[in-house]
Amino acid sequence: MAESLEVRLATTSVSVDIYDQTYHLRASDPDYVQKLAAMVDGKMRAVSSNGNTVDSLRVAVLAAINIADELLRLQEHARLLRGSMSETQTTLRSRANSLSGLLDSVLDPEHRYHDHDHDDVPVGAGGSTGQSLANQLR
Repeated sequence: MAESLEVRLATTSVSVDIYDQTYHLRASDPDYVQKLAAMVDGKMRAVSSNGNTVDSLRVAVLAAINIADELLRLQEHARLLRGSMSETQTTLRSRANSLSGLLDSVLDPEHRYHDHDHDDVPVGAGGSTGQSLANQLR
């Protein structure tokens, strides 16, 4: 177990350029760090091109605010999607239960599928629950 932990914590030295400055970092995934650095560099250059400031600290802070804004918007979008997905699951469960009830209402006990070993016991997860197959799907 300790060996796998050491492998996961192993880092590689990586140099990245952000806004004409070179930074030497250690990372377990250098390609990922390069992508992050490229994103930060792009944001800083976009902020710089849209404003009058030449102060790199101010550009960095404004870029960080833009990145934080994107993050919060994406988090909110993900939260809404999770809520929508939950509502969809609830709707699907409700529809499945309704359809199951409809099946139960049209199938009388003698026409329901039975286990060959127990002619009067419906087949299902419990084997001897006495429920129709449609009810067992709920």
